[in-house]
Amino acid sequence: MRRVFGSGLMRSAVYLVATFFFPFALVCALSIGQVAAQDADTTVEEVTPLDETFVSPVTIDGEVLFVVRGGSALPASERAANIERRIIEIAELREEAPLFVEVVDGPLGLRVEVNGRIVATTTSTDAEYENVDIALLASLHADAIERAIYMYRENRSSSARMDSALSAIGWTVGFLVLTTIFFSGRRRIVRAAEKLVARHFAKFEEATSSVVRSKAVARLVGFGTKLVLWIVFLVALYYYLSFVLLSFAETRPFAQLLLTYVSEPLINVMWGALSYIPNLISLVIIVIVTKYTLRGVQLFLENVEAGTFEWKNFEPHWIAPTYNISRIVIIAIAVVFAYPYIPGSDSRAFQGLTILAGLMVSLGSNTVVSNMMAGIFVIYRRSTNIGDRIRVGDQIGDVVEIKLMETLIKSVKNEMISIPNAQLLNSEVINYSRKIDGRGLLVHTTVGIGYEEPQEKVEAMLIEAALRTVNVKSSPMPFVLWTGLGDFAISYQINAFTNRGTALPKIVSELHRNIVSVFNENGVQIMTPNYESDPEVPKIPGKEWDGTLVAPLGDDEEVRQTKKA
Repeated sequence: MRRVFGSGLMRSAVYLVATFFFPFALVCALSIGQVAAQDADTTVEEVTPLDETFVSPVTIDGEVLFVVRGGSALPASERAANIERRIIEIAELREEAPLFVEVVDGPLGLRVEVNGRIVATTTSTDAEYENVDIALLASLHADAIERAIYMYRENRSSSARMDSALSAIGWTVGFLVLTTIFFSGRRRIVRAAEKLVARHFAKFEEATSSVVRSKAVARLVGFGTKLVLWIVFLVALYYYLSFVLLSFAETRPFAQLLLTYVSEPLINVMWGALSYIPNLISLVIIVIVTKYTLRGVQLFLENVEAGTFEWKNFEPHWIAPTYNISRIVIIAIAVVFAYPYIPGSDSRAFQGLTILAGLMVSLGSNTVVSNMMAGIFVIYRRSTNIGDRIRVGDQIGDVVEIKLMETLIKSVKNEMISIPNAQLLNSEVINYSRKIDGRGLLVHTTVGIGYEEPQEKVEAMLIEAALRTVNVKSSPMPFVLWTGLGDFAISYQINAFTNRGTALPKIVSELHRNIVSVFNENGVQIMTPNYESDPEVPKIPGKEWDGTLVAPLGDDEEVRQTKKA
């Protein structure tokens, strides 16, 4: 019944080689065991009725023989350790000693005896766990124990030791050769990759006017090549250690430990990647449909902008925001359809993260959402367009840009003002650029004139001042309204039309200047706010200004500043 050690070792080696070069072969072929449980001090196996359903494997040299169940008095791990210890004790006897394995009845079940020594007891609970007949299960345990003893002896024979040493030496020499090649040639490989990429990307750098720099791309490729080489070397080191540890029976459990904690997760990842292919195909289809839907919407809006298609009452400046909103809606729908196919979407962790993100968005973005919705209404309600001069509260300026969250206006003082769209939607907006009819915007201002002045004369002077003002229309003619009868003066309001709403501050300023000039020319006094009685001399300029300003005298000289009228 002689077995060559190389059969078990070479089988494991072939599996590992298949794992290194052909990952799918590893998935189909690799069998992973666990480390043997710790030895127990008890010499007699005591099995009591089970209170718990914990099981533990019986492992010899990293190979699982069978599993046993434990009870409240004897845990499964301790029971498995007792069986392992007895198998090793018998296997370490004289190699030429024959083995007599038999199954006999016992007080707690069927006992497996080797050369008259109890090795294991198969109980009814073990048979219940395996769902087989107790006699058949005991026979299988006996065969597994016999094979384990023979394998234990063969793996520690002189020929096996020699094969193990030669195998370890061979793997070590191969790894040393690979290490030498790696450290001596990795720099040359990286430089060769960088030169190759730089040579091919030189044309791109020239075509893009140095936007895509070949040297930067080459350095990135060199870094990636270096990273890949180090990963390959570390993988080779890992499998070298595994091969060497598998060469000796005493270190084989450590090799199985490496395979369990490293190769097994990689196998699970590969199986997960293979099983995810149908979902990946669904995601690819969703992405393709979404891409071409967006392209179709963009193409349609481009034709609307070019005039190929006519869309009644559709403003040209709506095209860009309409595309952006359509893109958001289409992508949101695509995400909803793609959600079930995302890896881990059905896990509780992913669902909890989604709920947390939703709560954060709903609780922390109330103002953001309100501004975004207000921005959509501002864009499509036609009350404000880019280039219009508007008044929002105390702010007056020209609309520069309407964003989803805010509207930017440039004030008459050349200041850039950001107004949240929610404020713009909820406030009164005065648009000085929007034409209501053909007459234009009405410019108006109010002055107070005493009751002693003829009303027709005052109205004529105000109309004259309005007609002198640049950008004020003479048709329709300016007109005067009486807005109030005060204690000492009548409030006259001059109203004039203009088509230059953007120049309104300058027009009003010039109108005020002309009113003062006309009233001074006709010797009519504009009432001051604190009026008590008529002065002996009217409060009007006595003579024209010659354009010379005289500053106060200093200690050493008289400073004069002259301004030409």
